[in-house]
Amino acid sequence: MSERSITYVNAFTEAVKLEMAADPDVFIAGEDVGAHGGVFHTFDGIQNEFGERRAVDTPISEQAIIGLGVGAAVTGLRPIVDLMFMDFTLVAADQIVNQAAKLKYMFGGEAKLPMVITTTGGAGLSAAAQHSQSLEALFCHIPGIKVVFPSTPYDVKGLMAASIRDDNPTLFVLHKRMLGLRGIVPEERYEVPLGVANVTRAGTDVTVVSWGRTANECLAAAELLAGEGMSCEVIDLRTLSPLDIDTVLASVKRTNRVVVAHEAVRFGGFGAEVAAQIQELAFDHLDAPVGRVAAPSSPIPFTPALEALYVPDAARIAAGLREAVARPLLAR
Repeated sequence: MSERSITYVNAFTEAVKLEMAADPDVFIAGEDVGAHGGVFHTFDGIQNEFGERRAVDTPISEQAIIGLGVGAAVTGLRPIVDLMFMDFTLVAADQIVNQAAKLKYMFGGEAKLPMVITTTGGAGLSAAAQHSQSLEALFCHIPGIKVVFPSTPYDVKGLMAASIRDDNPTLFVLHKRMLGLRGIVPEERYEVPLGVANVTRAGTDVTVVSWGRTANECLAAAELLAGEGMSCEVIDLRTLSPLDIDTVLASVKRTNRVVVAHEAVRFGGFGAEVAAQIQELAFDHLDAPVGRVAAPSSPIPFTPALEALYVPDAARIAAGLREAVARPLLAR
């Protein structure tokens, strides 16, 4: 496969275009996704290439957008429906939670629902409390919907292709702060399988588990700590539901210490689920309690200075890793 460097957002757009070209049942719908290409230009050029029937501008109604997607998917199409900001998924919560996620179950598994809900999450653009949240834990709690949150351009393209081809509803989250991040991405179609985590850095002293933008901050923290003589293994979950807990457990059994880091609020965050499964399934391998680094229980501030303090960065993650390694051995 050929290699070249493109941005996170261009990798997403390219995945959508390639899948639309390969499958006439794939189409996009959402506010301003057609002529404007989406609020973050994630769908740039798609309406020009595929026409208005496959790049549909919708009214400003999140419930209608998801309802359109559910109806289209159950009748055999493969819709990609966009909700701009992750915060807006709550406006369509009934359609997502009680319709999209439940439909296959309520039809005895006879129906398919190949729908991708695309959105952007995370802080860092001073978009304030109603446009900056990371709400992935809410949807991981709902059986019947998959949750994907990539951290690199390569994974964006491969995971989006896998999501479009999947016969289940998938929430696909892009981090708005990473849209310009560059990386090596093949030109060809390829797929990164859902539910498979990636060990992005090998280590022996402690494991750190994350996803989305925070996964890149974990790599930066590991590099910082390498200069102090600490060896950190970094795991990027990529897909939160289904969760690849086996990769996490294998790492914990090697390093015996682990920290989970994420941008979402710490209390009730998805990191708590990861931590619970680790202690349940690998307790005898732990030399210290599972650590967590996350945002405080507060709405996300608007001002850049406070927002920077709110979002966990490499320095805060490194501090959490130092603490995990410094803890005395658990009594056996």
